[in-house]
Amino acid sequence: MARDLKPLPKNQSQILQEAFTPYDNTISKTASDTVFSKNRAKEISFKDKKQKDFSVSIKDHDEVIKYYFENTIKPSVIQNGERVMVPIMYGSPERWKTVQSDGALRDKDGKLLTPLIMYKRDTLEKNRSLGNKLDGNKVHNYQLFEQKFNPKNQYDKFSLITNRQPSKEVYMSVIPDYVTLTYSCIIFTDYIEQINPIIEAINFSGDSYWGDFSRFKFRARIDSFSTVTEVTTTDGRAVKSTFNIILNGYIIPDTINKQIANADMYYGTSQLVFNFETTTSDLDTVTATATVVTPGGSTTIFEGGSNISLTILGIELGDATYLAISKPKTASVITQNTALFPLSTFASPPVGSSLPATSKTSFVFYANGVNIPNDYVTSFVDNANNTCTLTINTTGLGYYLTGKEITAIGKFQ
Repeated sequence: MARDLKPLPKNQSQILQEAFTPYDNTISKTASDTVFSKNRAKEISFKDKKQKDFSVSIKDHDEVIKYYFENTIKPSVIQNGERVMVPIMYGSPERWKTVQSDGALRDKDGKLLTPLIMYKRDTLEKNRSLGNKLDGNKVHNYQLFEQKFNPKNQYDKFSLITNRQPSKEVYMSVIPDYVTLTYSCIIFTDYIEQINPIIEAINFSGDSYWGDFSRFKFRARIDSFSTVTEVTTTDGRAVKSTFNIILNGYIIPDTINKQIANADMYYGTSQLVFNFETTTSDLDTVTATATVVTPGGSTTIFEGGSNISLTILGIELGDATYLAISKPKTASVITQNTALFPLSTFASPPVGSSLPATSKTSFVFYANGVNIPNDYVTSFVDNANNTCTLTINTTGLGYYLTGKEITAIGKFQ
């Protein structure tokens, strides 16, 4: 008897996939064509990466207020002849309600907490006058951060010889939602002469960027401070002043819909560049002279009388000499689809050799240093009058030969 298995719950991506409505119903988009369909080729692992997914949360903005007070403004008061740092506290709903009802905050023993600065977030409003990612489901605007070092570009001599263009490791982040956050703040001290320097220091820091220099910084604006009032209780009193901080921030969420719409990282394409090598020497003068000949065995060939030797096993000397021929020629008369090479004659394999006859496949052709694929070479013939003619299929090649330097390298005499 088969067991009744419990259905697996759907993840957030599947729920969003089913709830998605195509933008244009006339083209009948299927579920696989929506922006929530995954492309595994673009999913690059962050394993062993120091960089993590980039996000800026509301909590980061809340922590900026506390960080800037403690590390930049550093409010303090003189109490009993000693300088005392003013503690900074986030006003949770319970604490803020206590302050509003009692006029001050007390510790667990009922003692007034002074001096003290308390703040809380009131509102978050979207700022539509700044950048926009255009569409939250399919982000069109990105910020790109290029990594200076990429492990795929480790140095080797082959990359240096071939002029390999290094690939780039790029991290992508969506355009943030620019927001304006408003914070309410209250300053508590024992005396008016203690609260005045704190107000002066906070007022001086307005219209500057608050936050950690190595992380996030947001522009803060403080417009006014309330009149200093005295709060009298049965066992003491406190001096209070209130003000608002307007923080211009931005949010990049760490949520599933942002992950789906954003490609976090990609690698740029690399390239191998092989340059066209030339020489100023006359290659027609290079000869091959055999000093040791052993048919069917080892043959040693010295090129041009130099000490560079080539040893070939099991090849006749005549065949080896023919195979070693590789001479360049430049065309003198060029039309749209033909090129005439002067003072050129095909070299032929030795008599009785099993090598194929010289043909167009025995040469490599270039137009301005760019290789012409052999598939587009219609013919290359020896005219028997000390010239050779190259004919090209310009329709398949996509351009004419006119105005270009046409070069052939191969088995010329």
